[in-house]
Amino acid sequence: MKIEETLKSSNKEDDQSDIISLRLLDLIDVDDFMEWFTDDNINKFCSRDGFLSKEDAMRYIAGVVIPHPWYREICLNDKPIGSISVSSFHGSDRFRGKIGYEISSKYWGKGIATKAVKMVASTIFVDWPHLARLEGVVAVDYVGSQRVLEKAGFIKEGVLRKYYLV
Repeated sequence: MKIEETLKSSNKEDDQSDIISLRLLDLIDVDDFMEWFTDDNINKFCSRDGFLSKEDAMRYIAGVVIPHPWYREICLNDKPIGSISVSSFHGSDRFRGKIGYEISSKYWGKGIATKAVKMVASTIFVDWPHLARLEGVVAVDYVGSQRVLEKAGFIKEGVLRKYYLV
């Protein structure tokens, strides 16, 4: 399934519109995937190890990304530039979903992540009718990502101290 939206350019002299789409990740996208997954500007807010090789990235995509219940690439004019996912909680918290997203830092500040979050928020409750709540957890010092959620309509409820250590 491919979800698609048009993002109008903020440049009034430019009549071009960019197409933002979400699609399933495939192994052929490994080079694009490595671009954002190894981006130091993103990784300073994450607690993950980078890949030592393209083969490591392919194993990760095959073993983690492809089997993930809701993981999509964020594409700009059909070029993968990031990813977005929703993870479901289990047990008595199964009605909650957690959204996570990242785009290559060279695309920051263009409204792409906000558009992608809005696209997911408008469709995830159809895809997963058991959900009653979609939430995002962002590092306190990752102001840009907090702003993405706010612009997408999320409401800041508080700071979770010592919730997750990076």
